[in-house]
Amino acid sequence: MHLRTLAATFLILTAACSAHADIGPAEKPDLKLGFIKLTDMAPLAIAWEQGFFLDEGLFVELEAQANWKVLLDGVVTGTLDGAHMLAGQPLGATIGYGTQADIITAFSMDLNGNGITVSNDVWEQMRPHIDDGSDGNPAHPINAAALKPVIEQYRDKGERFRMGMVFPVSTHNYELRYWLAAGGLNPGFYAPQRGDTSGNIDADVHLSVTPPPQMPATMEAGTIQGYCVGEPWNQQAVFKGIGVPVITDYEIWPNNPEKVFGVTEAWAEQYPNTHLRLLRALIRAAHWLDENDNANREEAVKILSRSSYVGADEEVIANSMTGTFEYEKGDVRIVPDFNVFFRYYATYPYPSDAIWYLSQMRRWGQIPEPKSDDWYMETAAKVYRADIYKEAARTLIEDGTLKAEDFPDLDAENFARPHQGELIDGVAFTPREPNAYIDSFEIGLKGSQTP
Repeated sequence: MHLRTLAATFLILTAACSAHADIGPAEKPDLKLGFIKLTDMAPLAIAWEQGFFLDEGLFVELEAQANWKVLLDGVVTGTLDGAHMLAGQPLGATIGYGTQADIITAFSMDLNGNGITVSNDVWEQMRPHIDDGSDGNPAHPINAAALKPVIEQYRDKGERFRMGMVFPVSTHNYELRYWLAAGGLNPGFYAPQRGDTSGNIDADVHLSVTPPPQMPATMEAGTIQGYCVGEPWNQQAVFKGIGVPVITDYEIWPNNPEKVFGVTEAWAEQYPNTHLRLLRALIRAAHWLDENDNANREEAVKILSRSSYVGADEEVIANSMTGTFEYEKGDVRIVPDFNVFFRYYATYPYPSDAIWYLSQMRRWGQIPEPKSDDWYMETAAKVYRADIYKEAARTLIEDGTLKAEDFPDLDAENFARPHQGELIDGVAFTPREPNAYIDSFEIGLKGSQTP
């Protein structure tokens, strides 16, 4: 049996190397990749379960991490070869916010996928300030202005209104801040130059870090009154009867970028063939997740429900992964694009994605000093490596695995992500003029202001 296993391994490696000889064999075939227990880690799970990693001659161990800080540290120190990351993590590390490290991404893992949930008590207080739709259910999207009277009551009692997000440079932090500010609430500022990294200077709502799987229990305990997190932890609150998701990030910004796959720049330079083969496998996995109008999603739900991946009930994961989303118990709505992994060119690392994150870092003080428009452009190009993605995509087209139309024009600039809707506050995102964009907000730092 041992000899058969060795023979099979040899055949897999030989086939992978001959099929993609233009790439060359992986310099490091044995890999350990990290992830957090969220449904948007799906491309990693599917690449393993469908044999896409093996097709590339890669022997991958997937390892769940305790939190985003532990995950990032693992990549930086080399105990992990790469990981499922928050889209802001490679940017934050590269510019030296928190951990200083040159991290790059050449693969966007998904679009959308998050929600903002409040406790039942807060929801009951918000509900009178929310209009009904024609079906008698709350009209969506729900503006954060409906939360304002609740926060005023907390303030009158001398209490802080607290909400959780998953990490200071997470999409969740910026989406929650964006939603609050769009409703006239100040989510607070960071002042790293003064040693204040709480993010709560002048805050109407105090935000703190909570690991995703712990969000429902932390809210149930009353430590926080709400949170912004990825799935399945909003739907978990509905199933447990402890909270109500009030808005999805699709409603805040349709087809917003979410997670990425990150490695250190040094790792990518040391193992270029391995990196390309990883990207090929992940692109194929993302395609599998979305092909034939999400036909594979039920199988994906079964895979993700395993304890080695997300470890939540199938029913909870299916609520969002199969194109629906439940707000109040029984208020199930069709949201086919709640999770997008491949369509709309989701996997391409557009520079505009990076610029939006950087603009929010500046808006809330994580970047304490003003930067030139050129700085934003240069930082985006350094971290979001479309050149490496294009190389992997071209090989998939050349060997007939995927079609040219599955990708944007690989000979074009591809600066701004297409197929995106308007942000909830109506402020136009102008990625080629990031400073003008930052200055257009009523709440947030502008020009030369410092927190």
